[in-house]
Amino acid sequence: MERVKTGIKKCQDYLPFMEGESLREIDILTDKLKDKRIAMVNATEYGGGVAEILHSLVPLFKGLGFAMDWWKMFGEEEFYNVTKTFHNRLQGEAGPLKDKEVETYLKYIKLNAREMTRWDYDFVVIHDPQPAGLIDFRKGGEGTKWIWRCHIDTSEPNREYWDFLYRFIIKYDASIFTMRQFVKEDAHLKNIHYITPSIDPLSEKNIPMEKEEAKRTVSRFGINVNRPLITQISRFDPWKDPLGVIEAYKLVKKEFPSVQLALVGSMASDDPEGWDYLYRTLRRAGEDYDITIITNFNGITSKEVNAFQTASEIIIQKSLREGFGLTVAEGLWKGTPVIGGKAGGIKLQIEEGVTGYLVETVEECAEKILTLLRNTSLAEEMTRAGKEKVRKEFLITSALLNYLRLFNYLL
Repeated sequence: MERVKTGIKKCQDYLPFMEGESLREIDILTDKLKDKRIAMVNATEYGGGVAEILHSLVPLFKGLGFAMDWWKMFGEEEFYNVTKTFHNRLQGEAGPLKDKEVETYLKYIKLNAREMTRWDYDFVVIHDPQPAGLIDFRKGGEGTKWIWRCHIDTSEPNREYWDFLYRFIIKYDASIFTMRQFVKEDAHLKNIHYITPSIDPLSEKNIPMEKEEAKRTVSRFGINVNRPLITQISRFDPWKDPLGVIEAYKLVKKEFPSVQLALVGSMASDDPEGWDYLYRTLRRAGEDYDITIITNFNGITSKEVNAFQTASEIIIQKSLREGFGLTVAEGLWKGTPVIGGKAGGIKLQIEEGVTGYLVETVEECAEKILTLLRNTSLAEEMTRAGKEKVRKEFLITSALLNYLRLFNYLL
């Protein structure tokens, strides 16, 4: 494993986004826990919601004076192929658990466990299935608390894969899920807590950007800023349904010929399947020059994502399964109307007809896009309600407070 280097963020900088009561509670819990050492462990440093959250959460903990380390697992392509299969199967994809998959998974768990010999933490937070097996090599005294944090939709998992993972997660002192529906009824886990993912309002991706600057930025990628733009920002993954987004756009195009579509994605190191699905998406787009498909390899950074979310008339997140979908909160925070798949954590963020729309089919998605394109006053009303919901529930300061509460509870 490798320790990820991060900076420090000052909690005082986030005061404009916080209620006074929350700030007081953070101060009290920080004083009670200030001498505790904490480790965060996940599979990748960049590309994906977990890494993005940790790039803000870890510096915030450090800014409060905590000794917190972030460890990134070592893995090669064979490991990430297996863990991507785990991800898909835990979200409901059919298929048998193969002996070779188990063998590969355990091999890399053992390799990474060698780095734990020098660990001396009070709390160890393990994110998602990739490092879950490290619990079998736990070090430290009796007081060390191990916590498993699940970021994916495990409401209807492939049973073989869930049973394999369950043999590890049942050993944890606590587990965190995004919502109650993700916890199996027959799962006898200790100290289940619910914490939603969150966005950082002061990160480069989410700081306010003037509309004109956003338009100048997206125009560099061939977008005509004088015509309406709809955008989906997510990994190229079957669960994100970029092919369905293209089909919805084609239906809209018949009635609203000036519309453009952008599909913007980050290629993550722990997602080798992403390249295959990117090529499938490119083939589906064909020679339609009003469809723009771009990745971090085309110069997309957090700043460009911010620009696309700010310049777009509508943000789409048409997921079929979704742990949370940070891009929904990001879009709402920027005052852009959002249409999301009726799946997982998206349902926590979008209140139907109030903060956005929830859809299940291509036809529904196209219908709602047309509704918002034709009714700008309705779109503006939704965005005001959506931004306030994000401020109250889905900012990084809320996640910070919820982790502090959990650590204090476990003591």
